[in-house]
Amino acid sequence: MTPYEVGLLVHLLGALLVFGGVLVAAIAFEAGRRRTLPSEIALVLGPARVGALVVVAGTVLVVTAGLWLANEIEQLGAPWLLASLALFLGSVLLGAVGGQRPKRARKLAAELARDSREPTAELRRLLDDPLSRGANYASGVLFLAVLVLMVWQPGR
Repeated sequence: MTPYEVGLLVHLLGALLVFGGVLVAAIAFEAGRRRTLPSEIALVLGPARVGALVVVAGTVLVVTAGLWLANEIEQLGAPWLLASLALFLGSVLLGAVGGQRPKRARKLAAELARDSREPTAELRRLLDDPLSRGANYASGVLFLAVLVLMVWQPGR
């Protein structure tokens, strides 16, 4: 295996981790929104934390290996790469912002479940927050745009 092939493998592994982590977090969040009992909400939202950690690990791999690969093929300053990096950064930031209210919902649901209390309006507001959902969906769209640019590499 050449160093380039190793870099490509690490880059693809990172992309799969990012995609997988996002998928786990998104499924957990949407499933949590459909529950009513705080104990169920807390349980279903739990894997979203793991998904977020997988996204972080994948981000480190995909960016590090991606920049190394771009340097290897002498495309480090290419417009498609700079656009991809900007879109990826936007995707990560939107995902981080969009994940804050679901994180608070998980913590509140766990607290309510621990105290054997009923769901509150605040819990429902956190789960149904349109700005968080919008940020998360926009993050996914940007991630798909990055994928298109990575495959297409216009101008190369």
